[in-house]
Amino acid sequence: MKIPVFVVHGFLESGKTQFVLETLADDYFSGGERNLVIACEEGIEEYEEEALEQANATLVMLEDKSEFNEKFLTECQKKYKPTQIVLEYNCMWGLDFLRDMYMPKGWFVAQVITIVDASTFDVYLKNMKSIFMEMAKDSDLIIFNRSADDTPAAAYKRNMRAVNPKAQIVFEKEDGTALQFEEEMPFDLDADVIEIEDADYGIWYIDAMDHPEKYDGKTVRFTAMAYTGKRLPEGYFVPGRMAMTCCADDTAFIGFLCRSSYVDRLKQKQWITVTAKVHMEKREEYNGEAGIVLQSTNIRSAQKPEEELVYF
Repeated sequence: MKIPVFVVHGFLESGKTQFVLETLADDYFSGGERNLVIACEEGIEEYEEEALEQANATLVMLEDKSEFNEKFLTECQKKYKPTQIVLEYNCMWGLDFLRDMYMPKGWFVAQVITIVDASTFDVYLKNMKSIFMEMAKDSDLIIFNRSADDTPAAAYKRNMRAVNPKAQIVFEKEDGTALQFEEEMPFDLDADVIEIEDADYGIWYIDAMDHPEKYDGKTVRFTAMAYTGKRLPEGYFVPGRMAMTCCADDTAFIGFLCRSSYVDRLKQKQWITVTAKVHMEKREEYNGEAGIVLQSTNIRSAQKPEEELVYF
């Protein structure tokens, strides 16, 4: 029997317990299940007995990391015989600790959810960025709760998409409604040639990943570093930039495939200014999904930007 484990994590007082309670109250989620809630830290919000009973859920509280071990999980399986588990996880323990943990037969991690308090996100990002980014990069769903009209949601979303392009990112206000916001671009989408400044490359890349249809058929121009690896299809290279996803020691090369007759003349890591037409194509490199492929119309040598790293 397959028993899904839903991992909910985030910093202390981010709203994890409230999220778990709201999820359990949804009959679509908990109806007909024997739910086991394992809470690895205790915050201000408490699990009310009535709410747990209505969701046919049992709560087990842990106070120390040493208690969370293989023996404990095996005993939970024998004692409660759950059909699904919600694990309110202590993010300070690290997901590697959970990954390395032996789980009872049938248990599997079905979804990892990160809860973020939008009102304190800047403080945590400044002081505990590496820990937060470690959480975000393995999440399937990232929820920014307690969002307000002045929350810089577009910037926060770009930060998350840079770390984890596959995660679903949601912004919720205090009343539980979705925060509506516009993602304004710092370049003219209606220009004959969309000029992407060095500082805006990361913004363009994330937006093009999220909304490739906006750029289909348009022409873009930007400065980038050429990647001409042998693993690329013949006649293709990737013009891109190094992006800081967490800290100076945690960078990644980001860019899109580009067809060009100039490939043989390009040197690895050469700085170039590329003018290219944007197309959407289904490709093996994109796991068979439709993604952006560039067709260069002009390539010229360029000076290295003053700031090589891209930020979001």
